Amino acid sequence: MGKIVVLAEKPSVGRDIARVIGCGTKGDGCLIGNEYIVTWAVGHLVTLAEPDEMDEKYKRWSFTTLPILPETIPLKVIPQTKSQFSIVKKLINDKETDSLICATDAGREGELIFRYIYEKAGCKKPFRRLWISSMTDEAIREGFREIREGKDYDGLYESARCRSRADWLVGMNASRAFTLKYDALLSVGRVQTPTLAILVKRRKEIENFKPEGYCTLTADFGDYRGTYFSEKLEPDTHLKTKAEAEAVAAAVKGGTGTVTQAETVRKKELPPQLYDLTSLQRDANRMLGFTADKTLKTAQSLYETHKALTYPRTDSRYLPPDMIPRVVQTMKLLPEKYQGFVAGALPGGKLPVSKRTIDASKVTDHHAILPTARRADVSKFSEDEKNLYDMVARRMLAAFYPACEYDATKVITAVGEHTFRTSGRVTVVNGWHDVPPLEKPPKTRKSSKPEEEEEGQLPPLKAGDTRDVKGTKIKEDQTKPPAPHTDASLLAAMETAGKDLEDEELVRLMKGSGIGTPATRAAIIERLIKVGYASRRGKTLNATDKGVMLIDVMPQEIASPETTGKWELALHEITDGKQDADRFMDGIRKMSAFLVEYARDKAKPMAFPPDERRKKAGAKRGGGSTVIEGTVCPVCGKGKMRENSAAFGCTEARCNCVIWKDCLTRGGGPVLTAKIVTMLLEKKELKGSTGTVALRDGKILFVPNGKDAPSVSRALVYERK
Repeated sequence: MGKIVVLAEKPSVGRDIARVIGCGTKGDGCLIGNEYIVTWAVGHLVTLAEPDEMDEKYKRWSFTTLPILPETIPLKVIPQTKSQFSIVKKLINDKETDSLICATDAGREGELIFRYIYEKAGCKKPFRRLWISSMTDEAIREGFREIREGKDYDGLYESARCRSRADWLVGMNASRAFTLKYDALLSVGRVQTPTLAILVKRRKEIENFKPEGYCTLTADFGDYRGTYFSEKLEPDTHLKTKAEAEAVAAAVKGGTGTVTQAETVRKKELPPQLYDLTSLQRDANRMLGFTADKTLKTAQSLYETHKALTYPRTDSRYLPPDMIPRVVQTMKLLPEKYQGFVAGALPGGKLPVSKRTIDASKVTDHHAILPTARRADVSKFSEDEKNLYDMVARRMLAAFYPACEYDATKVITAVGEHTFRTSGRVTVVNGWHDVPPLEKPPKTRKSSKPEEEEEGQLPPLKAGDTRDVKGTKIKEDQTKPPAPHTDASLLAAMETAGKDLEDEELVRLMKGSGIGTPATRAAIIERLIKVGYASRRGKTLNATDKGVMLIDVMPQEIASPETTGKWELALHEITDGKQDADRFMDGIRKMSAFLVEYARDKAKPMAFPPDERRKKAGAKRGGGSTVIEGTVCPVCGKGKMRENSAAFGCTEARCNCVIWKDCLTRGGGPVLTAKIVTMLLEKKELKGSTGTVALRDGKILFVPNGKDAPSVSRALVYERK
């Protein structure tokens, strides 16, 4: 009987799967068992070829060779991971191999990774799909018991392939065309450009905002207060001038107020929904100060390394009915500090079921993010991991608590022809508020309403009651511009294609027509910062001058968030078999040709600042680099190290020293920065909070704290060709 090759996306995931299915013998880039061989992709091993790899004429950037619209875009093996591709290719095509199991991440990009490798390797073997939502041993076993045929995911692959080719066509053509037009290195993308447009719009709203003065007037009725309002005002409490406020104050001074309306209504505040990735990123930004990228990486670590969270790259906030017993089990296995909240989430020992949490029709590829049904050893978590796990655990508990109930009281008091409004709120049932969102709750945010409008318990009042006016208070203020975007607010805007939506139900209805996917939005934000179109200061994100200039010369067709939202919706429909992939790609080709024509003939004049990093050769490759002073190349000993978007390399033309920025991330190590590389070249070893990075014998190593030698992550640092 032949073997079954299981292809995982990352070595760490491959090792977990291998342990569960009994593959304990080490091979070259794989782990071998009696029935299975587990290997891994180390991320993307195969990608789309560059234009100049398809035809020499594209090496020189010129309008005469645009638009580039090949019927098919060939695949290429990524040079940096060529050796692992060779291992995978040999294994899957081996005559002893009967079939394959695709065990890459259970999502659109994971599907693309496997299919591209399968195609480039020329493999024709049958394959099945492992689809799991957590990395616990039981989830892996269950996944193998319920394994599905690969063809069941053909729609997902078609969608992923369309996304990949669409980004290539729009990016390659638009970036070259606008770079040539303005003689400045400009990166234009199907997703990043409309995201930038959202930031530019907000920056212009802030810059063009003209503050207007206004006053609010409060009357003191002894045992309660009221804020002046009038239907003639906009907003209804804003008096335009102090003179107007003083006139009303004089008119009511010493007068008697009569209650014309006093009503109390019992209201409910429903518990929050479970987390999907975007809502988790938004809350982590708001409460912990995490960037979207940091939240994703931390959640991914809790999922992969600690097996403490379910699959984080989900766009669903719901669970299927068959998850009910598992949620009960998960709650009972939470760390001790959460056990005091469990009884409230399991009244009578049963999980309360509602359409806000349990709804199979609203579960997409994956259900909402939950802690896994195993006892987590929180002592092994980093501080960031503890905080994020804490948020997810508390959200799961709160989502099953009863609603908060309160009495909302509204009182209208008339003093002559002038009216004053008072609102009161008294909590009757605390409900889900008994579970604070964090172990250390953030400081309560101030209400946007005037403080006089919000009171706790009001005295018993009924229509006809009278009160003397004891005094008045005038507060002068100014209208305020919209706040700069944060990761949280930008993610919300991306989720709804730029529409400012606060209503959760409207946000849900917009799902599938936003910008990017939950799994890619963090990378889009970081990309805008990397290419100089946006900057981050504290929590705020702002478009740079270069970013504003780029959007000013872009046609609405590519800058519009709504357009990209429609494309994303089309990709979802391709997954579901509701739209033809060829029709979608035809539209993308037309858009790519239009962008070239627009850049060449219609784009308005604009003088972009010179890009110091851009050199002729760098422009041909689509990138530039910056020399890091004080460094010495570890290979030739002559040149300095220089940094580009992906790696560090030697300034000497004949030296091929390369250090890839992400060479350690698959093993849990850090993304390398100029500071880390500079210190590493000098000291050869750096100890950090999560582990040790060392430079030895032409290899860069990352050894996690508390781990033994076999778990060391190794990556080639430099090579001579």
